[in-house]
Amino acid sequence: MTLAGKHVVVTGGGSGVGAETAQAFNRQGARVTILGRREEPLKAQGLSYQLCDVTNAEAVAKALDAARQQNGPISVAVANAGAVESVPFAKLSQDQMQSMLAVNLIGVANLWQAALGDMKASGWGRMIAVASTAGLKGYPYVAGYSAAKHGVIGLTRSLAIEFGQTGVTVNAICPSFVETPLLERSIETIVRKTGLSAEDARASLIAGNPQQRFIETDEVAGTALWLCSDAARSVNGQAISLSGGEV
Repeated sequence: MTLAGKHVVVTGGGSGVGAETAQAFNRQGARVTILGRREEPLKAQGLSYQLCDVTNAEAVAKALDAARQQNGPISVAVANAGAVESVPFAKLSQDQMQSMLAVNLIGVANLWQAALGDMKASGWGRMIAVASTAGLKGYPYVAGYSAAKHGVIGLTRSLAIEFGQTGVTVNAICPSFVETPLLERSIETIVRKTGLSAEDARASLIAGNPQQRFIETDEVAGTALWLCSDAARSVNGQAISLSGGEV
């Protein structure tokens, strides 16, 4: 199928994976709206955008209503917005746990719920979550993040069954560490807390990947494009690992 003219919404679209994914869809002729909390990085992408906190369901619904006014009914919803906080479980506060769940899990549900009506009405739609290998296995010191990403996988599999006869597919992309500003902040945290050099911190994160490299943003974007192709029309309820064989 062609993506030309289809309306694609990407959360966290101002940088990293979200920006790369939004631009990839734009190059395929889609009408793209990116969502985020900060205007400057959104504006820098040169695409339609809406300011929005994905943890607020009402704000997401309003943002998508405004996006529809510009670009029409929504065909593809890419839930990419996310955040991670590293803390030992014994010191994990309730607020920190709630924060991880809010942005990484509830934010996904808010986007998909707000976009669902358009997809069901047209008989075609793609719901895609940018999850993580942390949704497929555990990692130390990020229990809240990992729990939220496991929740995204459960949500994905449940909705794939629920929407099975609607023409809407629901899938999650699960990359390991991706070369993004978020990764750089994680490395800075490791350096600050452990005293390791930045080089050694990077090596510790790469160690789990059999290919001994970080994932690139274009790999995630390319997977999202493939999930919208005719070749992937029966791919539904999947958690696709992009990890070089780690999981």
